[in-house]
Amino acid sequence: MATENNVNKDNSVDSDHLKEVAKKDLVDALNSVNGAKTLVLDPALSGPLGLVTEVALLKHHGVDKMFWLEPGPLSSTTTNIVYLCRPFIKHAKIIADQIKRHSQESRTHTYTVLLVPRTSTLMTRILEEEGVLGDVTISSYNLQFIPIADDTISLERENAFKELWVDGDESVIFDSAQALVSFQQLYGGFPRIIGKGDYAHKLCSMLTRQSSQQSDSFSEPVLSTAANLDSLIILDRRVDMITPMLTQLTYEGLLDELVGIRNSQIEVPAYLLNPTPAVPTASTSSVAPSSTNALKKDQKKKHHLTSATDPLLADIRDLNFSYIGRKLNQVARRLDDDYKSNLQTKNVAQLRDFVGKLGGLQSEHQALRLHTGLSEIILPLTRTEVFNKSLEIQQNLLASFEISTQISAIEDLIAQGADVQTVLRLLCLASIISGGIKAKNLESIKREVLQAYGYDYLPLLLSLATHPLSILLPNPLPASTQTSVANLKFPFPSIRKSLRLLIDDHQDALDECIAQKGGVISNPAEKERTNVDGNTSTKKNSDNAKVQAHPIVGWKGFEDAVALIPGETFDIVVNNNMSLPTTSRTSSTTTMVFFLGGCTYTEIAALRWMGRQNQGRNFLIATTDIINGASIMDGIARVRKPVDTKDASAYTKAATEKPARKTKSGGTGARKKLSPFNKFMQTEMARLKEDEPDMAHKDRFKLATSNWKNAKENPNKAT
Repeated sequence: MATENNVNKDNSVDSDHLKEVAKKDLVDALNSVNGAKTLVLDPALSGPLGLVTEVALLKHHGVDKMFWLEPGPLSSTTTNIVYLCRPFIKHAKIIADQIKRHSQESRTHTYTVLLVPRTSTLMTRILEEEGVLGDVTISSYNLQFIPIADDTISLERENAFKELWVDGDESVIFDSAQALVSFQQLYGGFPRIIGKGDYAHKLCSMLTRQSSQQSDSFSEPVLSTAANLDSLIILDRRVDMITPMLTQLTYEGLLDELVGIRNSQIEVPAYLLNPTPAVPTASTSSVAPSSTNALKKDQKKKHHLTSATDPLLADIRDLNFSYIGRKLNQVARRLDDDYKSNLQTKNVAQLRDFVGKLGGLQSEHQALRLHTGLSEIILPLTRTEVFNKSLEIQQNLLASFEISTQISAIEDLIAQGADVQTVLRLLCLASIISGGIKAKNLESIKREVLQAYGYDYLPLLLSLATHPLSILLPNPLPASTQTSVANLKFPFPSIRKSLRLLIDDHQDALDECIAQKGGVISNPAEKERTNVDGNTSTKKNSDNAKVQAHPIVGWKGFEDAVALIPGETFDIVVNNNMSLPTTSRTSSTTTMVFFLGGCTYTEIAALRWMGRQNQGRNFLIATTDIINGASIMDGIARVRKPVDTKDASAYTKAATEKPARKTKSGGTGARKKLSPFNKFMQTEMARLKEDEPDMAHKDRFKLATSNWKNAKENPNKAT
């Protein structure tokens, strides 16, 4: 059963094999239902499925038509109906309702429910209570790790963070353990497991228990050549809540923050993806060009961000956004020179070489057009007052500079009508870094948030302050606070110095830093990428200068700093007759870093940077899903844009045209419109600041809110 060429020459994991496994499992699941079938698809699965299969394959295996799984009647022209969904209660209710409707209408169908990634007793119980269990065949489609980049795999488990730290649903831990077991069966076992965090420790315990039962299959992996795995590092997202609360400043991270990337897909204006059409003449078109161009500019289209088809993405995705303009300019100049030099061909042989290069040049040109357009979309958003004020507050909080002043600045953002996600991220950041916010100030800000953005956000505020999340707390804590909550306080000032989390503001670091201006890790891009002349000698010299990677030795040397961070710490050498691999100049090992609860694009960029600093070790990043601060807040607040179509017969629409999550700007969601209260507070705070410059911000805000009661702009003003 062994397969060839699924491990790269440098012993790094070839993640494409995971895609083939997922595709094969889907085909097997569909083939278990004979004949033509109607597929009813969970909208949340459309994106992940789009990464592993395509419509032609599904139609080849009997899928006649597809619909979204949503409330309401279902019309099917086939006898077989297959439901493909996550095992959620709402899905069981919808399925039961549709089966009952068909029964009332005397329509006969054969129903199959494929649950992802495994069957569920809860689903079975609900279908039984609804009286339709006898009409349904329940099976599973074991969708596990999906490659989203050459070095990154994800479970694409939407809302995994919320399930763990808000709902208390630990099923994602079991699913993660199952996925890691399957991974080891393919590529070989992990001789060492290291990690930090309470949920990470539960995952480790579950994984080692299952690994001990299947150690023989790990020593003889399915693939003919096993990856040289040296360890698995499991990080609990609750261990580091500072990173997702910060604004990402890498190119890919900023795209996720401001436009939105979901399942490696981004929604962009259609004109960036299509070649510029010929300008119509007066005799061929009577439509006004201005109106046609405006219409095309408004059209949106999903685009899969992948280095497999985008020759520029791998070079620019991890760069600081401030450096992207220079990088794209270098590429444009190089392409221009290539075109000019190739157009000066003098003989047939040179012309043949030019034709051979033409496809690559056109591909680069299209990628340059796309990323230049995306940069033009992002740039104005990064120059807004709110965006830059938010960055300034983050920098000052990271440096623990005048925390009370930063709290007042956050209140100003509320008055200016900043997005609620931005405000709450900054509040949580201030609470985590300073060990809590003064109780009186915190209660005042919470009231301002509810008044400005609505009481729909009250459950979100409660969740942020409740165990086990507890990232928005008062200081000091009330006497009635549980000990478990008190133990979750993050000692950022202590570990900031011992782990050297901040860097100096020297220019070389700022040009290509992957995080904040005073951020965590700097200079991720290798110097040969900045060479305007394209000389690769720098790369060769840097390869020779790379330090040999040290063997993994656990937390040795960092015991004191790691002990300060809340959560279990563990370092286990797995007893499965596997020897610990060693690195050398001629061979390398692979270290998997698994983020339980999600990771950011900035953290992925940081690990890539670490991998470039030495030789002998490759990093494979694994995660439950890709997150940022806004997606965490939206997930907890249950902010979700509904699917606006039922007919999903064209799978390309189901897989790639599913509306993306609501974003701050661009994408499918526009920035929230300022309410009359926000507009009034903006002008009133500015007026009071000018008239009463010595008045405290808190008093000024109280006066402004009291003036709102009788303001003419107030629609609820008492008459």
